[in-house]
Amino acid sequence: MGRVKFCIDTETGTKTEIDSETTAKAMIYEAHISPKHALEVCRAIKGKKVEEAEAYLEAVLEKRAAIPFKRHKKKVAHRRGLNKWYAGRYPVKASEEILKLIRNAKGNAEYKGLDPEAMKIWHVSTKKGRTIKGIMPRAFGRATPKNTDTVTIEMVLREEVSWE
Repeated sequence: MGRVKFCIDTETGTKTEIDSETTAKAMIYEAHISPKHALEVCRAIKGKKVEEAEAYLEAVLEKRAAIPFKRHKKKVAHRRGLNKWYAGRYPVKASEEILKLIRNAKGNAEYKGLDPEAMKIWHVSTKKGRTIKGIMPRAFGRATPKNTDTVTIEMVLREEVSWE
């Protein structure tokens, strides 16, 4: 596996100006989840506070709340409770992995001495990981490819300052 870097560099601020003292980051390498589900879950939680995102993903795991599928929505059924959208699903496996990532980033924020209640999901993105090759044996000595896609997910939390 090659070296995987963050899209946004917190030390140098290559894309935007980022203060590394108010941010915490975490990454999952090559998770065995669907890339489409990972993209939709990351889109749904971006910009939320950490506690809100954790509660939302726990509700998705219990199938009480649906994730709106905005890009990969072909032949996706309507779901109750979606705000200003119609198509949605309950991606349990992707939600579970991203919930682990949120808790990991929250632990990194606590280690840096930041307030985890004031943290907000500032940046979250998915990248295509390595494809694990596999085959399924068929009749007459043939084989069909059965590959497993992997996803790398990165997350940056930023401490929101309240002016109250």
